[in-house]
Amino acid sequence: MTNTSSGGFETVKALDDQYVMPTYGRLPVAFVTGRGCLLSDINGKEYLDCLSGIAVLNLGHSHPKVTEAICDQAKTLVHTSNLFQIEPQALLAETLIKNSFPGKVFFCNSGCEANEAAIKLVRKWGKPSAKFEIITALQSFHRRTLTTITATGQEKYQTSFTPLTPGFRYVPYNDLAAT
Repeated sequence: MTNTSSGGFETVKALDDQYVMPTYGRLPVAFVTGRGCLLSDINGKEYLDCLSGIAVLNLGHSHPKVTEAICDQAKTLVHTSNLFQIEPQALLAETLIKNSFPGKVFFCNSGCEANEAAIKLVRKWGKPSAKFEIITALQSFHRRTLTTITATGQEKYQTSFTPLTPGFRYVPYNDLAAT
């Protein structure tokens, strides 16, 4: 592994360009540390983090209690397969259900997986009455699996991956008559 700590942004960008697929419109910055809502780049410039990992990590950066909880968990068990039960997951599911609505919890690893599960649940629910069509908004973005690209209302993301999953219709934002 190449050490980039003294090479600056251009070194990181060159490695990224050489080894990482260009699936994101990356901005010209390489973050190296974070504290609360502040990020610092490889050149020492500070930024206010208002993006929050695109809705996946909204705990800030390096909070002492979060860091301690992660370290404590890593000392006991980092990860197990979903083939097994683990007490913290069962207790969290109980807390979520008791504080929201009756049912069951589906734990997943990504927005793609969450969206795919939602699509499957909607189709399973609607199948007996043949109500399986899903309406999404034009210019929406729903992640990068084949079905979530189909749900995405942007042709530029879909063109390379046809044929798409059937059963989606697209309408303009805030146009109730279009549904």
